[in-house]
Amino acid sequence: MADEFDDFVMSLQNQVNEETRKAYGQMAYERWLKPLYMGGMRDPDGYGRITGTCGDTMEIFLRFERDRVKEASFKTDGCGSSTVCGSFAAELAHGKSPEALAEITGEMILKVLGGLPKEDHHCAFLAAETLQEALDAHMRKQRG
Repeated sequence: MADEFDDFVMSLQNQVNEETRKAYGQMAYERWLKPLYMGGMRDPDGYGRITGTCGDTMEIFLRFERDRVKEASFKTDGCGSSTVCGSFAAELAHGKSPEALAEITGEMILKVLGGLPKEDHHCAFLAAETLQEALDAHMRKQRG
């Protein structure tokens, strides 16, 4: 009986995974399974925290070295799409100057991902807005 149940659970999980991969694309699916750059950071040079209209909260942490992002990470209490978008926002930030960071938009995140279902596009904009908030915090510290 346990083998039948285990087989059913595995079949159901495989079905969910396949439907998710089809709906979100391979790149977003892989990042959903294994998000990169997830976690907080002690004493970041830039920190942003925004709660989107959907209720998801995103945090982005930046550490700079020689006017470039040396480390970037994120946290979210949101859905899988928020996790994927936060992960890509942090990835896009690595190695960037403040000027290049300022150019990262929700559209750019969606393009890198190859798209998301329309109802999840707001997650890319939340990630980009949070990244900009972290950059603004860093710039305010620089001005002193």
